[in-house]
Amino acid sequence: MRLARICCLDLDTFFVSVERILDPSLCGKAVVVGGTKWGRGVVTSASYEARAFGVRSGMSIREASERAPRAVFVPGHHEEFTSYSRRAREIVERFSPIVVAASIDEAYLDFHGCEALYRRPGDADDDATILRVARAMTQAIADELGLPSSAGVATSKSTAKVACGLAKPAGVLLVASGAEEALLGPLPVRKLPGIGPVSEEKLARHGIATLAELVRAPDTVLRPIFGAYTEGVRRDAIGLGHADLGRERPAFREHDPHGSTVGSISNERTFVEDGPSTTYGILCGLAERVCARARSRGVRAGRVTLRLRYADFETITRSCTVAPTAADVEVHRVVLRLYEAARARPLGVRLVGVALSRLSFEGPQLELPGFGEEVRRDRAVDAVREKFGYDAVQLATTLGRRRGQKGSASGARDQVDAGLGAPPRAPRVAR
Repeated sequence: MRLARICCLDLDTFFVSVERILDPSLCGKAVVVGGTKWGRGVVTSASYEARAFGVRSGMSIREASERAPRAVFVPGHHEEFTSYSRRAREIVERFSPIVVAASIDEAYLDFHGCEALYRRPGDADDDATILRVARAMTQAIADELGLPSSAGVATSKSTAKVACGLAKPAGVLLVASGAEEALLGPLPVRKLPGIGPVSEEKLARHGIATLAELVRAPDTVLRPIFGAYTEGVRRDAIGLGHADLGRERPAFREHDPHGSTVGSISNERTFVEDGPSTTYGILCGLAERVCARARSRGVRAGRVTLRLRYADFETITRSCTVAPTAADVEVHRVVLRLYEAARARPLGVRLVGVALSRLSFEGPQLELPGFGEEVRRDRAVDAVREKFGYDAVQLATTLGRRRGQKGSASGARDQVDAGLGAPPRAPRVAR
């Protein structure tokens, strides 16, 4: 029986690496992506040099500024991140017939049965063949894109993920069949995918610090922590997890198949803190984004929804039924009305989101008197964005917010909003 050959590929410090390609002067420096120094955003990514000062993803930009005051802070280039992720995938697909994206900077590959395809006379065995191919893949990404990457290969998805982490930075590690338990046993429990800080703390109360100790622990200890997943966690901890690659997760969580009217189209923005003036600009940007996505699908929306979360984490939603539309200006008007009606408390805002639902296929456009100009304008905007990148054209409210922002906010959940900045090659046009 052929062994499963699951490979976890990770683009090392992806956002930082792309920024260094765009600006080589950042190489070797502590770099923080997510906003300007002392701004209000959150860290999207930090270079290894910045991590040495305790900077990590999800930390507020202000705290990162305190920990690494000499670091270089950059908002980031959304369109470039998407482009490099797509190009990296094109390279990866040359090496394996099955590739599943886990995020913008991570993918899983299945090399099952590829040994005969790639075998060379000098390979000692099948493991050596696959290891050589994985190294060739990461080298191709480095040579063609200038991006560092790491890879882990194992007989299960969870072990491959662990191996990839151990191979960083820019390394490749293959865990041979039968060697999984010896590799995993001494590792801290947090190294296993799915075990977070809460579970780690609970395990520590029982004196369980390593995966070997977890495997030996009785069900009476583990079941109150992991419940129905106890057996699966135990199998993962000895390297006997499943080889299912999981479902595709498109970059930035945007997936807009043309003509699809299923579900809704939404984008959100998370803040560390923010004020009303900045929030208005962010809402405008979100309205633009969901409308652009609706037009890319070829659909219009009959309902607009605002999501608002206060600093005390109270979350409310407000919706409005509208004539089917995918026009930026119209949706923006509705969103502002909903926001003004919903903003009833003096607390700060932690999150805002805009969603379009009740989607219907657009069909042929009848440009009636008084309506054709808006349709033509939006189509022209989409054409410019297609050529120069999404950030090339923006409503004036959004553009003004970005010019005046001090690193407003960028949560890990919403890297899709155009607020991460624009490539220098794209012209900025207010409309």
